[in-house]
Amino acid sequence: MKYVCLGYIEPGKLEEMPETERNALVDACFAYDDVLRKGGHFSGGEGLQPASNAVTLRFRNGKVSVTDGPYAETKEQIGGILILEANDLNHAIQLMSKHPGVRAGPFEIRPAADLAGMIRDSERRRAKG
Repeated sequence: MKYVCLGYIEPGKLEEMPETERNALVDACFAYDDVLRKGGHFSGGEGLQPASNAVTLRFRNGKVSVTDGPYAETKEQIGGILILEANDLNHAIQLMSKHPGVRAGPFEIRPAADLAGMIRDSERRRAKG
């Protein structure tokens, strides 16, 4: 089963770390990602640019509006995502609790939704179109 892991971090936290500490953390994170890959648990992932580079789209009054910045104004922002293959939620927790990135900020783990049925139904409706 796939799980989406959202890694949060306070803005500037990595930049404020001493270089040797930051490099050690980054290297440990990438090394653990390699462990996950070798075990068949790493399905993908990406780091994100700072939230200050985000835009948010909203649909209001029949139009899409664009605003600068992230959707939620919080102390911690999403720093990256990791797509994890795990047997169940407990297995996902076990795998991610060993990830060094947890030291930089919390991880939120959510089961990925299986949209296969919804996609199939939509394809049928659109084919009749």
